[in-house]
Amino acid sequence: KQSYSYHRKQRTINIVIQIVLLILGLMWILPLLWIILTSFRAEPGSYTSYFWPKSFTLDNYSKLILVDQQFKFTKWFINTFIVAVVSCIGSTFIVLAVSYALSRLRFKMRKPMSMVAIYYILKGLGLTENPLVCLTLVYICGSGLTYYIAKGFFDTIPKSLDESAYLDGATRSQVFFRITIPLSKPIIVYTVLTTFMAPWVDYIFPSMICGANYDSYTVALGMFKMLEREFIGTYYTQFAAAAVLVSIPIGALFIVMQ
Repeated sequence: KQSYSYHRKQRTINIVIQIVLLILGLMWILPLLWIILTSFRAEPGSYTSYFWPKSFTLDNYSKLILVDQQFKFTKWFINTFIVAVVSCIGSTFIVLAVSYALSRLRFKMRKPMSMVAIYYILKGLGLTENPLVCLTLVYICGSGLTYYIAKGFFDTIPKSLDESAYLDGATRSQVFFRITIPLSKPIIVYTVLTTFMAPWVDYIFPSMICGANYDSYTVALGMFKMLEREFIGTYYTQFAAAAVLVSIPIGALFIVMQ
């Protein structure tokens, strides 16, 4: 009788958990479904009193990609993709190198770190005339400051592996590339994802660097312009289409990194 009561209680708990997870899943997927439906909506305007569009169209995508109107989405998408890829490659190497050095090496002033006035440094060097180069340099050079997560991972790798390799005549670079890196796939995946997404979704720094240089806008900066008062009524469905397109590279990267 006690066993029956226990199993019945467990089934009740499991059902409750499944209901909660179902509700949370719906809460997570409904906004995604809404933005996708809006991207195919034929009716213009930013707000409607209904969830399901009355008619569907591909014009929002074709106008966004093929027609050079007020917003140059294709140009912005390419700008952002170039900055994100270059920053991702450079940042991943720098983060892993800095993290490994701080995890394994001991030297003076290894702990104190400081922030600098990035914009004025770039301006002093005369680099602000090329916003895309500025953005790429800042994302790559600033990535080393996020070392602490990767350093924590490297700290968990036994130093005895390094010492054994040194006894066999390996150099520090050989230990890093041939032993540490192959053992560090989880943190490499994390670093790749975060360093790619940072420039892809960043709005604040591009808005400061790009200014009125329309052709150098990133997608985050350009899409925000679509939501301004004079454009939102006309371009809202195209904004939704842009949101869907912007999510594709991030989703593809997550799948590849699995």
